[in-house]
Amino acid sequence: MSILSTKADGFLNSICDLHSIEKTAFSAFSGGNRGELFVEYKEEETLRVENSVVQAPNFVFRRGFGLRSFKDTVSRYSHSSSLDEKSVKKALEAIRSENSDCRTEIKENAHDLYDHGRFLNSFSSEDKIKLLQKIDEYARSKSENIRQVTAALAASWQVISIFTDEGKRIFDIRPLVRLSVQTVIEKNGILESGAYSGGGRFGYDLLFEEETRVKYVDEALRQAEIKLQAVKAPVGEMPVVLGNGWTGILLHEAIGHGLEGDAVRKKTSSFHNLLGEMIAAPHITVVDDGTLPNRRGSLNTDDEGTDSQRTVLIENGKLVGFMQDRMNADLMGVGVTGNGRRESYKVMPIPRMTNTFMISGDHSQEEMIARVKNGIFAKSFSDGQVDVASGKFVFSASEAYLIEDGKITVPVKGAMLIGDGPSILKRISMVGSDFSLDNGVGTCGKDGQWVPVGVGEPSILIDTITVGGANL
Repeated sequence: MSILSTKADGFLNSICDLHSIEKTAFSAFSGGNRGELFVEYKEEETLRVENSVVQAPNFVFRRGFGLRSFKDTVSRYSHSSSLDEKSVKKALEAIRSENSDCRTEIKENAHDLYDHGRFLNSFSSEDKIKLLQKIDEYARSKSENIRQVTAALAASWQVISIFTDEGKRIFDIRPLVRLSVQTVIEKNGILESGAYSGGGRFGYDLLFEEETRVKYVDEALRQAEIKLQAVKAPVGEMPVVLGNGWTGILLHEAIGHGLEGDAVRKKTSSFHNLLGEMIAAPHITVVDDGTLPNRRGSLNTDDEGTDSQRTVLIENGKLVGFMQDRMNADLMGVGVTGNGRRESYKVMPIPRMTNTFMISGDHSQEEMIARVKNGIFAKSFSDGQVDVASGKFVFSASEAYLIEDGKITVPVKGAMLIGDGPSILKRISMVGSDFSLDNGVGTCGKDGQWVPVGVGEPSILIDTITVGGANL
């Protein structure tokens, strides 16, 4: 109780009677039912400067609870924005459960991965606007071709309390920040844009450093300038070298979703019957790790009260694990992995990724490029589409170059990678030693819920993949 009393500024004290609420909620967990009471308070703010004009800041907060009871494949759920015993009793009636005793045990988190301070007020709104204006001014001073600059800060501070059917009470306080810069430049009547973003589970301090804003603007301008020089991408089957870091989004989408417990249990994943099988080249290991300090996808505890953990999914090419929430783990007779996540108290948790990435190999990016006679070097992606059941995907490269006779030559635009996860895993012939996580910008959508995630990988060489070209 003392943790939240001091760090959440009396959040739990604003609930009429936490113990009576928990006791009432506990009556949902009888007759073999499992579940949890998820209580949430969240503050969010977004500030934006566009073309030197300060946009109206957006400040919102939410508070409420969700009460879930599940047994086998049947789940019942009710939620309310009112945090009192009467509302919990009403939710209890909605899920139709019987009474039971309540015994509470406060559970210490296994991790302490981020600072819990209420950082949203560490800088004034005026200071935040000044930061964004400095970004705008610096970008305009760097290029006479600037036509548009957009700079935005987004942050949230979330406090959760989870009470489980096992009588355990878990607390967590989660910070999250992101700074985004987008520039549009024009030359000879042609407009091109570049963008750079970053963040994580920490306060505002890092984003207010001069070095940070200079880096973000310079990178956004560099991308835009490169696009002005780009030619149309070639099309057809060819080798592709992927750069490190954010390109791990392809791994996340084309492979990761198929390794989440619900897709596996329902047999809608192409990997559902391949546990223990070689599904990738032997030099490939993929993990999901929610225990990395300050990372966007990390959690001290998931949204069901399970400690986050490092889960090996593919080990030396062999499929060895899946990502599980409590319900799907129960139904499959396996252990939980700390991947039960939800967007807010209004929705039930489902199995989701945290930080998903490929482990480093032994090769340099230069070795990979030198091996390619004619192909593409894709440094980063913008967006993509994936079918989870088949793993088929289409990804657009935001920055890419031709590789000719083992050397990077001209930038290309409109390059789209087309393939499927199961096949690509076996076509990766070289894995780099330059592993990197993304900058802290990932947000994943599933079943209408959006949660922050992390991705990463070293550079990799895909021996052959279909490259399509956009109509430009």
